[in-house]
Amino acid sequence: MKYNFTDIIDRKDKDAIAAEVIPFAGVEIKEGFRRLPMWVADMNFATVPAVPQSIKERVEHPLYGYFEAKDAYYDAIIRWQEERHGVQGLKKECIGYENGVLGGVISALNVFCSKGDKVLLHSPTYIGFTGCIGNNGYDIALSPLQKDEDGVWRMDFEDMESKLRDENIHAAVFCSPHNPCGRVWERWELEKAMELFQKYNVFVVADEIWSDIILDGHKHIPAQTVSEDAKMRTVAFYAPSKTFNLAGLVGSYHIVYNPWLRDRIVKESSLSHYNSMNVLSMYALLGAYSGEGAEWTDELCQVLSENVAYACEYIGRNFPGVQVSKPQGTYMLLLDCSEWCSQHEKTIDEVQRAGVEVGVIWQDGRPFHSPCGIRVNLALPKALVEEAMERLHKYVFI
Repeated sequence: MKYNFTDIIDRKDKDAIAAEVIPFAGVEIKEGFRRLPMWVADMNFATVPAVPQSIKERVEHPLYGYFEAKDAYYDAIIRWQEERHGVQGLKKECIGYENGVLGGVISALNVFCSKGDKVLLHSPTYIGFTGCIGNNGYDIALSPLQKDEDGVWRMDFEDMESKLRDENIHAAVFCSPHNPCGRVWERWELEKAMELFQKYNVFVVADEIWSDIILDGHKHIPAQTVSEDAKMRTVAFYAPSKTFNLAGLVGSYHIVYNPWLRDRIVKESSLSHYNSMNVLSMYALLGAYSGEGAEWTDELCQVLSENVAYACEYIGRNFPGVQVSKPQGTYMLLLDCSEWCSQHEKTIDEVQRAGVEVGVIWQDGRPFHSPCGIRVNLALPKALVEEAMERLHKYVFI
């Protein structure tokens, strides 16, 4: 490989909660075990060299005053969306900056909904949606994903339709690829979901922040591209942050084709006067969405595919009673420990604690609406993934 995905980088005192925080109160790592950061969606790989190079070149000019986004910023997004996802006809006026995807989600819902309205989401559910939607006065209606005979997560279209019809729902947040389940939706699934949203006049907020991290030959299809109606009723949100590990720089963007929606969402997001781009985040995107960034992303997806394949095979062979559906995108695993806990008369709290005590810092699945689940981040050098699996085998799932 041209790029290095094997170095184990020390992040201590480098402003990384992934490496500094244990998301379980009162649990400490036992002596003799090093920390393996496998919880928050933060990769432990150095980003593509084009990103710091682009930032460095801008930092060397010593003025950082008010600015407007360069045409090159919009051109980079248009080119990236076309070359990576086959998007045709995207224009500058359809693209808008967002301080974060979750902030954009709320701006869109504030246009679509009244306080107290219900919003459809699939469960398991990204914890960020749960927090921001509830905190802003909306109710969540969950439509559970179901595993098919091959263990693949699928939408339950009958359940979706009954909720849209019976609960008078007119807004949905659609995660594609899905976090935390890792599904990369097929075209027929997207088409069927969008047909339901059209039938019941539902506006769609598509979180496609994971759209570049696609594994094992799967293909991401932007929700806006499956029909003309989907294009006009969907507001999509993206960012280079997951792909290139740039969350600390803050810089997302929306794509909105419908001018009526776009004008209102832009107005809504402007009301706080805080939805403003950082000049360095602009240059980070320019470095990321470059030819070098595309090459690096291809290698990243290969590395992550290998990590996912290894972890799923190891779990299936060594952790009887722990269920996992192999992700098609993202770098997260969602473990279902229900059967294992029942067989061993353990609680999920005991399992999570045992992992953290041997340095495997993973994440409680319950806030994601996975009652006996654990979310595991595999975006770290394979040697550390192997070390984590061996520790879990020796000390936890025994």
